[in-house]
Amino acid sequence: MGIRFCTKGNLILVVVKEEEIIEVVKMKRKRKVSPRVVERVRAAIQIQAWWRGTLVRRTLLHAALRAWAIQCWWRLMLARKMRQKRRLALMSYVVRERAVVKLQSLVRMWRVHWRYCQVLSAIYVIQCHWHRHDCQTCALLRGHCVVTATHLQFHIEITNP
Repeated sequence: MGIRFCTKGNLILVVVKEEEIIEVVKMKRKRKVSPRVVERVRAAIQIQAWWRGTLVRRTLLHAALRAWAIQCWWRLMLARKMRQKRRLALMSYVVRERAVVKLQSLVRMWRVHWRYCQVLSAIYVIQCHWHRHDCQTCALLRGHCVVTATHLQFHIEITNP
Protein backbone atom coordinates (compact mmCIF):
# COMPACT_ATOMS: atom_id res chain seq x y z
CA MET A 1 0.00 0.00 0.00
CA GLY A 2 1.41 3.41 -0.98
CA ILE A 3 0.09 6.96 -0.61
CA ARG A 4 1.09 9.78 -2.94
CA PHE A 5 0.29 13.46 -2.42
CA CYS A 6 -0.23 15.78 -5.38
CA THR A 7 2.15 18.77 -5.11
CA LYS A 8 0.13 21.33 -7.08
CA GLY A 9 -3.26 20.77 -5.55
CA ASN A 10 -4.99 19.26 -2.64
CA LEU A 11 -5.99 15.98 -4.22
CA ILE A 12 -4.81 12.89 -2.44
CA LEU A 13 -4.26 9.89 -4.64
CA VAL A 14 -4.25 6.66 -2.72
CA VAL A 15 -2.89 3.64 -4.51
CA VAL A 16 -3.59 0.30 -2.94
CA LYS A 17 -1.93 -2.77 -4.34
CA GLU A 18 -3.88 -5.80 -3.46
CA GLU A 19 -2.17 -9.07 -3.71
CA GLU A 20 -4.32 -12.06 -3.48
CA ILE A 21 -2.86 -14.72 -1.40
CA ILE A 22 -4.24 -18.02 -2.31
CA GLU A 23 -3.42 -20.72 0.03
CA VAL A 24 -3.60 -24.12 -1.31
CA VAL A 25 -4.45 -26.59 1.28
CA LYS A 26 -2.65 -29.76 0.67
CA MET A 27 -5.02 -32.49 1.23
CA LYS A 28 -3.96 -35.87 2.01
CA ARG A 29 -4.03 -38.00 -1.04
CA LYS A 30 -5.71 -40.70 0.83
CA ARG A 31 -8.71 -38.58 1.43
CA LYS A 32 -10.76 -37.26 -1.40
CA VAL A 33 -12.23 -33.74 -1.07
CA SER A 34 -15.45 -33.09 -2.77
CA PRO A 35 -15.55 -30.31 -5.40
CA ARG A 36 -18.40 -28.69 -3.51
CA VAL A 37 -16.19 -28.05 -0.46
CA VAL A 38 -13.44 -26.64 -2.66
CA GLU A 39 -15.96 -24.27 -4.26
CA ARG A 40 -17.19 -23.15 -0.84
CA VAL A 41 -13.66 -22.48 0.36
CA ARG A 42 -12.90 -20.46 -2.78
CA ALA A 43 -16.16 -18.51 -2.38
CA ALA A 44 -15.36 -17.78 1.29
CA ILE A 45 -11.87 -16.58 0.31
CA GLN A 46 -13.35 -14.28 -2.34
CA ILE A 47 -15.93 -12.86 0.09
CA GLN A 48 -13.25 -12.27 2.73
CA ALA A 49 -10.99 -10.53 0.16
CA TRP A 50 -13.91 -8.35 -0.99
CA TRP A 51 -14.76 -7.42 2.61
CA ARG A 52 -11.14 -6.58 3.48
CA GLY A 53 -10.93 -4.41 0.34
CA THR A 54 -14.17 -2.66 1.29
CA LEU A 55 -12.85 -1.94 4.78
CA VAL A 56 -9.57 -0.62 3.39
CA ARG A 57 -11.35 1.59 0.84
CA ARG A 58 -13.70 2.92 3.52
CA THR A 59 -10.78 3.69 5.84
CA LEU A 60 -8.91 5.44 3.04
CA LEU A 61 -12.02 7.41 2.07
CA HIS A 62 -12.45 8.60 5.66
CA ALA A 63 -8.78 9.58 5.82
CA ALA A 64 -9.07 11.48 2.52
CA LEU A 65 -12.21 13.29 3.71
CA ARG A 66 -10.53 14.28 6.96
CA ALA A 67 -7.49 15.55 5.07
CA TRP A 68 -9.80 17.49 2.72
CA ALA A 69 -11.59 19.08 5.71
CA ILE A 70 -8.25 20.11 7.24
CA GLN A 71 -7.12 21.57 3.90
CA CYS A 72 -10.35 23.57 3.56
CA TRP A 73 -9.95 24.93 7.08
CA TRP A 74 -6.31 25.82 6.43
CA ARG A 75 -7.20 27.66 3.20
CA LEU A 76 -9.89 29.58 5.10
CA MET A 77 -7.36 30.58 7.78
CA LEU A 78 -4.86 31.72 5.14
CA ALA A 79 -7.54 33.79 3.39
CA ARG A 80 -8.52 35.43 6.69
CA LYS A 81 -4.91 36.21 7.53
CA MET A 82 -4.35 37.68 4.04
CA ARG A 83 -7.51 39.80 4.37
CA GLN A 84 -6.34 41.03 7.77
CA LYS A 85 -2.88 41.93 6.40
CA ARG A 86 -4.44 43.82 3.49
CA ARG A 87 -6.75 45.70 5.84
CA LEU A 88 -3.89 46.68 8.16
CA ALA A 89 -1.80 47.82 5.18
CA LEU A 90 -4.71 49.88 3.88
CA MET A 91 -5.33 51.43 7.30
CA SER A 92 -1.67 52.40 7.73
CA TYR A 93 -1.68 53.86 4.19
CA VAL A 94 -4.81 55.90 4.96
CA VAL A 95 -3.38 57.21 8.23
CA ARG A 96 -0.09 58.15 6.54
CA GLU A 97 -1.84 59.87 3.62
CA ARG A 98 -4.18 61.74 5.96
CA ALA A 99 -1.19 62.99 7.96
CA VAL A 100 0.61 64.11 4.78
CA VAL A 101 -2.47 65.97 3.50
CA LYS A 102 -2.97 67.64 6.88
CA LEU A 103 0.69 68.70 7.00
CA GLN A 104 0.55 70.07 3.46
CA SER A 105 -2.62 71.96 4.31
CA LEU A 106 -1.05 73.51 7.39
CA VAL A 107 2.06 74.55 5.45
CA ARG A 108 -0.06 76.14 2.71
CA MET A 109 -2.17 77.93 5.32
CA TRP A 110 0.95 79.23 7.08
CA ARG A 111 2.41 80.51 3.77
CA VAL A 112 -0.81 82.30 2.82
CA HIS A 113 -1.11 83.77 6.32
CA TRP A 114 2.51 84.97 6.19
CA ARG A 115 1.91 86.55 2.79
CA TYR A 116 -1.32 88.12 4.05
CA CYS A 117 0.53 89.63 7.03
CA GLN A 118 3.14 91.09 4.65
CA VAL A 119 0.45 92.71 2.50
CA LEU A 120 -1.41 93.92 5.56
CA SER A 121 1.69 95.59 6.96
CA ALA A 122 2.29 97.20 3.55
CA ILE A 123 -1.30 98.51 3.58
CA TYR A 124 -0.80 99.95 7.05
CA VAL A 125 2.35 101.74 5.88
CA ILE A 126 0.50 103.16 2.84
CA GLN A 127 -2.47 104.24 4.97
CA CYS A 128 -0.21 105.98 7.48
CA HIS A 129 1.55 107.87 4.70
CA TRP A 130 -1.76 108.67 2.99
CA HIS A 131 -3.32 110.11 6.13
CA ARG A 132 -0.37 112.43 6.52
CA HIS A 133 -0.73 113.60 2.94
CA ASP A 134 -1.78 117.24 2.58
CA CYS A 135 -4.51 116.73 0.06
CA GLN A 136 -6.53 113.91 1.48
CA THR A 137 -9.75 114.88 -0.25
CA CYS A 138 -8.15 115.12 -3.66
CA ALA A 139 -7.99 111.39 -4.28
CA LEU A 140 -9.48 108.16 -3.04
CA LEU A 141 -7.78 104.87 -2.28
CA ARG A 142 -9.36 101.72 -3.66
CA GLY A 143 -8.01 98.32 -2.80
CA HIS A 144 -8.70 94.95 -4.31
CA CYS A 145 -7.43 91.68 -2.83
CA VAL A 146 -7.22 88.31 -4.64
CA VAL A 147 -6.34 85.21 -2.66
CA THR A 148 -5.26 82.13 -4.65
CA ALA A 149 -3.94 78.79 -3.50
CA THR A 150 -0.32 79.77 -3.92
CA HIS A 151 -0.16 83.51 -3.29
CA LEU A 152 -2.02 86.67 -2.35
CA GLN A 153 -2.44 89.62 -4.76
CA PHE A 154 -3.34 93.09 -3.61
CA HIS A 155 -4.02 96.03 -5.95
CA ILE A 156 -4.28 99.60 -4.74
CA GLU A 157 -5.64 102.37 -6.98
CA ILE A 158 -5.55 106.05 -6.26
CA THR A 159 -8.45 107.75 -8.05
CA ASN A 160 -9.45 111.40 -8.29
CA PRO A 161 -13.14 112.15 -7.71
